[in-house]
Amino acid sequence: MIVTDHRDQLVTVTVFGEFTLADYREFEELADYKVKFEGVVDLLFDLRQMAGATLDVAWEELRFSRAHAHDFRRVAVLTDSQWVAWSAWLTQLFVDADVRVLGDETEARDWLNAGGDGA
Repeated sequence: MIVTDHRDQLVTVTVFGEFTLADYREFEELADYKVKFEGVVDLLFDLRQMAGATLDVAWEELRFSRAHAHDFRRVAVLTDSQWVAWSAWLTQLFVDADVRVLGDETEARDWLNAGGDGA
């Protein structure tokens, strides 16, 4: 299950339990809408409560990242998982965005709000 929020140029996604393809598609629709009507946006993924993700989510993430290589400015990923951190690093190979993996939500939001100059 995911919870999404969007304000100004920021899309926030919080994942609880298993991250499914239906959840990822919900995120995609919101991100597509924001990019279409507001231009380049920042993303905040809170994956600290994620129990896992289905294989089709990994494939969809790769496809989506490649299709939107220039649509995101900064991506903050909140996680304590080394596997998720490695996955975020891999995603950065396909996008122009500055991707940071952080463990603290305040630090992530401060970095996003500062325009990526801090932390």
